[in-house]
Amino acid sequence: MTVTTHSLVVGQQATGTDITVPVIRFSGSGSGPSTYIQANVHGAEVQGNAVIHHLVQMLKKHPPLGDVVLVPMANPLGINQKSGEFTLGRFDPVSGENWNRQYHFDPGLVQHLAQTMTHASEQELAQAMREGIRAQLDAKLASPFGVKSGQHLALRLQQMALEADIVLDLHTGPISARHLYVPQYARARAHLFNIPLNILIPSDFDGAMDEASFSPWWQLSEAMAKLGRELPVLVDAFTLELGSQEYLNVDDAYWDALGIARYLQHQGVLPQFDAPLPQITQHACQLKDYRPVYSPCGGQIEYLASLGQTVEPGQPLARIWHFDALMTGKRESRDLTLPETAIPVLNFASASVRQGTELFKVLTNTFLL
Repeated sequence: MTVTTHSLVVGQQATGTDITVPVIRFSGSGSGPSTYIQANVHGAEVQGNAVIHHLVQMLKKHPPLGDVVLVPMANPLGINQKSGEFTLGRFDPVSGENWNRQYHFDPGLVQHLAQTMTHASEQELAQAMREGIRAQLDAKLASPFGVKSGQHLALRLQQMALEADIVLDLHTGPISARHLYVPQYARARAHLFNIPLNILIPSDFDGAMDEASFSPWWQLSEAMAKLGRELPVLVDAFTLELGSQEYLNVDDAYWDALGIARYLQHQGVLPQFDAPLPQITQHACQLKDYRPVYSPCGGQIEYLASLGQTVEPGQPLARIWHFDALMTGKRESRDLTLPETAIPVLNFASASVRQGTELFKVLTNTFLL
C-alpha cells in the first residue's frame, strides 16, 4: 500500500496567496472500487474531520482493495469565515450562495451517451461519461469569463470525486440528529451506515456534491431503461449528516467511521475485519415527506421535542414565548404542534426568531428502513 499527501489549490486570496486543501490518497491493491470522501465543506460542520481521522487509522491497519481519497477541511474559506465565536461558513460571503450548491451537472451529456452508446459496455460508458464531465469541468474553469470563488472550490473538488466509484460527503446540521441522504437506488445498502434517520431522494440535481456524483449515472440508467437496456447505476454517493455544527467529539466520530467502514467492506473497498456496531432502529421517509416547520410568529423559542424521537399529533415541538407581553394581559406563550406524527431531525440554532423562520425539519409518513 502507498500513502501520499498533497495540497490542492482551490482558489486565491486577494493577497495573491493560494487557498489549499489537504488531500490524502491510499493506493489500493487494484481489486476494489475507488472511493472519495470529503468533510467540512460548510465551515461550522467539523465533525466529519474526526471521522476521516478514524478512517485514516483503519486504512493504515487494513490496507484498502481500492484507492481511497480523503479530503478533510475541504473549504478553508468557509472554515475561516468567523463572526465573533460563530462560524458562518455555509454561504459564500461574496455571492451569498451555498458552498454545497455550486457543483456541475449537464443532463445533455447523459442523453447524448444514451442515444449514441446504447449497446456499449459498462466500461466504455463509464469512460465516456467521465471524459465528458471532465472536459466540461475543465472548460468551465478555463472560461475566459471566469467563474465565481465558490465554483473554483466546488469544481476542483468535483474533479477529484469524478474519478471515484463511491463518493461520501460528510456534513452536519445546525442543531441536529444524525441522518443520511439516500438515493433511492441505494436503499438496500443504506442500513450499513447505522444512521438512525434516513431520507430517500430522487435522481434530481440541485447543485450538491452527492447529486453531482450520482445524478449523471442514475439518469443514464433511467435513460437506458427507456431504450430497453438494463444498466446498473455505476456510482454510489451519499451525504452523511453527523450531528450538529460547531461540535467536535472524536470518540463519537469513531462509530460513524465504523459505519462507513462496514459500507466500504460491503462494496469491496476494504478487506473484511470486525466492525461491530450496536443494533438501532432506522427510520426513513421520502424526500417529499421531509418537511420544514416554520414559526407562525416571532418570539423566543423554547425547544421541547427531542431530536430523533417520535412526536405524536398535538404534542408540542416547541413553546414560543412573547416576553414583550409581560404584564400587558396579552398571551405570553403558545405551543407549536403538528396534526400528524413526526420525527424531528434538526432545529434552528437560535432561540430568537422572526415569523416564518424554519424552526424544524421533520420526517413524516415514516417507515422502517
